[in-house]
Amino acid sequence: MCPRFPSPTDPTQARDQRRCRSSSPRMPTNCGSQVSEAVLRRVVGGPRVMTAQLRRLLEVGDLANVSVRVLPLSAGPPPGAVAGSFVILDFPATKGGRAAPEPSVVYSESLTGALYLDKPDELSAYEGAWRGVAALALDEGESRDMIKRIVGELQHD
Repeated sequence: MCPRFPSPTDPTQARDQRRCRSSSPRMPTNCGSQVSEAVLRRVVGGPRVMTAQLRRLLEVGDLANVSVRVLPLSAGPPPGAVAGSFVILDFPATKGGRAAPEPSVVYSESLTGALYLDKPDELSAYEGAWRGVAALALDEGESRDMIKRIVGELQHD
């Protein structure tokens, strides 16, 4: 059962709601993600935990509305690498497509808080950073293969 209104004090409810939304056949949320190979190789919680995390990533990547692409270490630093991690939120048209969608917003977390950036020049800079990473990232099939190889390496350590 998906939580309808997640509790602001329970981050697991928000995570569960996102998980439900990404796999809901009624109203799926499209999600394109680009992940650095370094993140996939950094063992957090031990090999068993990492293996489970990577398998979950493969599982989610099988959904039709989810794209998982890996930026290999061999690609070097992408343009806009100083941006760190961020999310570009695009919104659908409302009222059955009769009303214009809300403008896109960039969401970026930092050590002391989060930023929501909605000025056209800010959005453009982050869209450029996203395109820079996309140009260097493996395609979805190659990314799956890399994640599977890393899982295999973790299981043999």
